[in-house]
Amino acid sequence: MAGKLYGVGVGPGDPELLTLKALRLINEADVIMVPGEEVEESLAYKIVKDHIRDPHLRKIAAVSMPMTKDSKVLEANHRNAANEVEEYLDEDKTVAFLTLGDPTIYSTYIYVHKLVEKDGYNTEIISGITSFCAASARLNEGLVEKEQMLHVVPSSYGIEDALRLPGTRVLMKAGSKMPQIKQMLKETNGKIAMVENCGMENEKVYLSPEEIDERAGYYSLIIIKEAERLG
Repeated sequence: MAGKLYGVGVGPGDPELLTLKALRLINEADVIMVPGEEVEESLAYKIVKDHIRDPHLRKIAAVSMPMTKDSKVLEANHRNAANEVEEYLDEDKTVAFLTLGDPTIYSTYIYVHKLVEKDGYNTEIISGITSFCAASARLNEGLVEKEQMLHVVPSSYGIEDALRLPGTRVLMKAGSKMPQIKQMLKETNGKIAMVENCGMENEKVYLSPEEIDERAGYYSLIIIKEAERLG
């Protein structure tokens, strides 16, 4: 009998935003898998490490997840990761695969999940607090109200059309193109703020496009709220 794979969302960075369910499954798992080249360098692992009971009693393994848009490289790495997971499942082990935020929102994990599920194994997704909800809370304000729409946009694929959408726009992982994005934000109407590394020790908050550091890191999230209509 094969084991079961859990894709566990660990939230955006603050260990106190881990859910009770995530913590329970992490501590019940035979194997904890984290994205990265080394376990200790994995951000997902850093979030949970102080909450793992008896880490010496379980296997903790890093899985290579390179940041690239090369589809062949991505497919090969996803397949390799799925194969590693399936080796443990074939030994009737429970695997908790950790991922930042929520596994259903632009998560590399979901590609591994789909491969393992397609191969006939038992899988389950454990939701985590999303980065854009955490960032909005950090800014101490709501994300959308009444009839307003919410648009979640991956910044690395171009945002020109998204900036013209009505409602609230969330630009995720904006760090890689920050100089270009900052210039476009200066020409965009509305209330604009950015949270870099939300919930982490090196968190920074910027309350206008002019304040944004063009060298901001990969985990930078921008919230653009539509200008309030008068009358």
